[in-house]
Amino acid sequence: MKKGGFAAFLLAQVGAHAAKRFAEELAPLKLTPPHAGILRVLAGASGLSQRELAARMGIHPSRLVAIVDEMEALGLVTREANSEDRRQYALQITGKGREVMGALGAVARRHNETLLRALSVDEKTQLAGLLEKIAGDQGLIPGVHPGVLVAG
Repeated sequence: MKKGGFAAFLLAQVGAHAAKRFAEELAPLKLTPPHAGILRVLAGASGLSQRELAARMGIHPSRLVAIVDEMEALGLVTREANSEDRRQYALQITGKGREVMGALGAVARRHNETLLRALSVDEKTQLAGLLEKIAGDQGLIPGVHPGVLVAG
C-alpha cells in the first residue's frame, strides 16, 4: 500500500485498535465503553428517561435496558419515579457514578495522549478537525461510539 493511500482502511484499523485499548483501560473500573458513554451523557443531562437516553444515543431501547440494569447493579445509576409520567423512570447518576466519572475522565485523557503521542499539538488539532468533518458528513451522532448502537 502506498503512503497516504486507503485512508478508510487506516481509519478502521486505528479505530478498532483504539476501541480495543479503551475497553482494556476501562476494565479495572469494571466499565465497558457503553457504560462510559451512558455515564457521560447522563452527567450532562441527569434525569433523562430510558426512552430519551436511547433516542439521544441512537441505541436500541432493549439494548439500553440491559446496560442500565448492569449500571444499576454496579451502583452507578438509579431509576427514579418520574413525577410527570409514572410509566417512565428518570435515570440519575449516583455518588459512586460521579466518582467513577472522575476516574473515567483520567482514563480517557491518558488513552487519547497514548494513542496520539506520535503527533505534534498542531497535528492533533488538525486530525481532530478532519475527523469531526468526516463524522459530520457521515451523519454520526457526536460523542456516541457506534459500538453502543448494536441491538440487543
